[in-house]
Amino acid sequence: MSGPSRKSDLAAKVAWLYFVGNQTQQEIAEALHVSRPTVQRLVANAMESGFVQVRISHSTNDCMELAEQLRRRFDLAFCEVAPVSPDIGPDRAQRSLRPVAVIGAALVERYLARPGLDVLALGSGRTIKAIVDEIGAADLPGLKILSLAGVIALDGSFNRYDCGLRMADRTSGKYFLPPVPVIAPTLADKEAWGRHPIHDAIARLYERAEAALVGVGTIGPGSPLLEDGFITERELLELAELGAAGEILGWPLDREGKVLASPLAERVTSLPLPQLATRPVIAFAAGGRKAAAIRAALRGGWISGLVTDFEAASLVLGMDS
Repeated sequence: MSGPSRKSDLAAKVAWLYFVGNQTQQEIAEALHVSRPTVQRLVANAMESGFVQVRISHSTNDCMELAEQLRRRFDLAFCEVAPVSPDIGPDRAQRSLRPVAVIGAALVERYLARPGLDVLALGSGRTIKAIVDEIGAADLPGLKILSLAGVIALDGSFNRYDCGLRMADRTSGKYFLPPVPVIAPTLADKEAWGRHPIHDAIARLYERAEAALVGVGTIGPGSPLLEDGFITERELLELAELGAAGEILGWPLDREGKVLASPLAERVTSLPLPQLATRPVIAFAAGGRKAAAIRAALRGGWISGLVTDFEAASLVLGMDS
């Protein structure tokens, strides 16, 4: 096979894996044993060669209009809404995640390009992981990546969706994390953690953070707090019965965005939301099922920026009309 033919075939394969197979550029690079920049060039070559044809059901203008409505309604510093086809089949949650991850990665890369960037704080979860997987490598040995939530589940395992170490690898930075569960087993355990010197060190580090990048979790079927092993089914049911609409960093929120008074909330080890909100807080959330949780975060005033998709944005505005 000639050189040009082989390059075209490889570009087509990369394009299929990227646009149809829904793999990240890093995953494709590892599977094909090539560098990530090579994958980027092949994706660009496939686009230029006409191998890829993109169809967007919602116009960019529609997304921009929704973003502006959300920005004004909730006094956000900025808002971006990703276009997502309404005809996306049974894996709609995964497919709505990808556009949000691409926009989110571009935003993170803008932060990484800022001169003198010192500390960047990260939440955890599937959306944050997808964003970190999309960002390009950067040589920032002075950067400190701070995980905002504990990483230990009820059974002692570590949260696979904590992205601080992954982000530090991408940037050659340092990784800092609170080595505790998101929800302490008892109030006494939480109080003991609060007296540890590392707790104050992490709080001081957050005071220097350029921004906090967080996910927004649902309360109900598919809740990350339950699926990732941080709470029990009984505790999730109790939160739902108390009227929890969503959560940020483990803090349960009611429909109006107030932290829900509950025994579980008393044991959350993450930074208190008023302390979190002392820095710019950007939330990333994909899919219509996140709408109630997004609205709660917005109504509470806990976030200053939002990246979401067309379906979720439409539902949030409908709920708040």
